[in-house]
Amino acid sequence: MNMISNWFRRTLSDPQVVLLLVVLLFAVLAFSFFGHMLAPAIAAIVLAFLLDGPIGWLERRGARPMIALLFVFISFLLLSVITLLAVMPPLVQQIGQFVNDSPKMIARLQAGFLGLHARFPDIISEVQAQGWLERMGNEVANLGPRLVQYSLTSLTSAVSLIVYTVLVPVMVFFFLKDKEQILGWVTGFLPHDKPVLEQVWHESLERAGDYARGKVYEILICGIAAFILYQVLGLRYATLLAVATGLSVIIPYFGAAAVTVPVLLVAYVQWGMSPDFVIAATAYFVLQALDGNLLVPLLFSEAVKLHPNAIIISILLFGGLWGFWGVFFAIPLATLANAVIRAWRARAHDEAQAS
Repeated sequence: MNMISNWFRRTLSDPQVVLLLVVLLFAVLAFSFFGHMLAPAIAAIVLAFLLDGPIGWLERRGARPMIALLFVFISFLLLSVITLLAVMPPLVQQIGQFVNDSPKMIARLQAGFLGLHARFPDIISEVQAQGWLERMGNEVANLGPRLVQYSLTSLTSAVSLIVYTVLVPVMVFFFLKDKEQILGWVTGFLPHDKPVLEQVWHESLERAGDYARGKVYEILICGIAAFILYQVLGLRYATLLAVATGLSVIIPYFGAAAVTVPVLLVAYVQWGMSPDFVIAATAYFVLQALDGNLLVPLLFSEAVKLHPNAIIISILLFGGLWGFWGVFFAIPLATLANAVIRAWRARAHDEAQAS
């Protein structure tokens, strides 16, 4: 007990460490209690953070700050509108088709399970086959109530979409335009002497910026490559599956595993256990292998230096705490935690040498 009490006394006697802990605790509490209400502002901060990189790149090449801001912001709006007009209509249509065809797909799977039981009665028992069939039947039976529930909440979703469409771009523009004033206002609440906090802030900002921009590039590259691949193969619901494949890279390890099921399911229902199914499955796994072994190292070679177990634990922890945003920022948050630990240890080492 003396060792623990001495450690607490030594740690809390350092005002820099106390300041760091207070800021982190305030940020966690604010995000936990007000994150849902401030979702548009959080989305705007994330987008402004991503767009700040191209603006800085143009400024370093001689562009005036306001010209660079307007060029990047208008380009972002145009690309967003073009993407929505190109992707949303076929995406909505294919979601409807997928829901309508789901009973047929389940029936096809049921026939496949019965065929496996007939082929391999020693491996797949009748009880297992019947259990699978009952679970699939329950999923189909619950599909109707889920659609009714979705339709009842669609009005709220539409209102939220309008709010995001109008508010977020406006907030992004002013976050970019008045970045220095906003940061100055926030830092005005902090002491002037804060070397540990500044060290953690700069290190986390650099790593998080590289990671977030790299993640956006990965989503776009994987989504476009998947769409081209599915179109060449003639796979149904190409737009829907391509969007799912692109978004799956948000969650390392888990995302690729989750999207594999619908891709293989659609391919199996469309072609059965045929050479076309084998070709589609092989092409999909090659795409995932190229993403994990080629694209990710190129984009994130210096952005993230964390153990795979640390990444998995951070996804589970922050995803459980803050949902989508926790999953999306799990790796930057883990990087922040790593930066805090390093700064803490360095401060303790300096204090020990000084004494």
